[in-house]
Amino acid sequence: MPASERLRVKLALAEPALRASTAVLWRAEGLLPRYRAYLCAMHTVIRASVPLMERAAQRAASMARHGDPLGAPLAAYLHDHIREEAEHDSWLLDDLTAAGSGPRAALDPVPPPLVASLAGAQYYWIEHHHPVALLGYIAVLEGHAPASGLAPRLARLTGLPAPAFRTVHEHARLDDGHVGELYALLDRLPLSRGHEAAVAVSALHTTDALTQLFVRLGRTGPAPPVRGAGRSVPTGGQV
Repeated sequence: MPASERLRVKLALAEPALRASTAVLWRAEGLLPRYRAYLCAMHTVIRASVPLMERAAQRAASMARHGDPLGAPLAAYLHDHIREEAEHDSWLLDDLTAAGSGPRAALDPVPPPLVASLAGAQYYWIEHHHPVALLGYIAVLEGHAPASGLAPRLARLTGLPAPAFRTVHEHARLDDGHVGELYALLDRLPLSRGHEAAVAVSALHTTDALTQLFVRLGRTGPAPPVRGAGRSVPTGGQV
């Protein structure tokens, strides 16, 4: 079994809880304030993506110079992915403005501890273990892309204009290809058992932290309806 499949098997055990949390997040009742809160929370997550990859690429390049066989291909992948992910945090600020809030709603508050735990763990593993761990984080964030029809459904239910859903729309279009590239990389890299463990631990931590974050976001607005009542919105992932 290739490394990518071993990671998929491990994640399959944790993904039902994450998908359940997004189902609650996207329920129709109270969706407008919850969507605005979601945009703010995701900005605090996504604005760390490029800095994380930049630091991981620096560490990987340094390790390559000292003979680490993962260093050069990992750094090359991260440099390419940095270009692909650039400005995505700005998309979220534009979405917030179109949704009737504004950039300060995401930029001014102290990011919640769950977000610090989500991204901060990656900094620790990059600096104090091995930057390959970041691939687990990327696998989860990009492996749960929104369903292709989610953006128009959210627009219909909230009454917001289409520009308020650029991030949801673009990630539905882009992330399947990105996660395919990442899994192909995992299968090319000469991973040891320790490297695979680092990727898996990072991925499982990311899944757990995202689940907790979405559960909290799901409490924004009215309480969930009794099962069978009201309308629901198809999920599909985190961004």
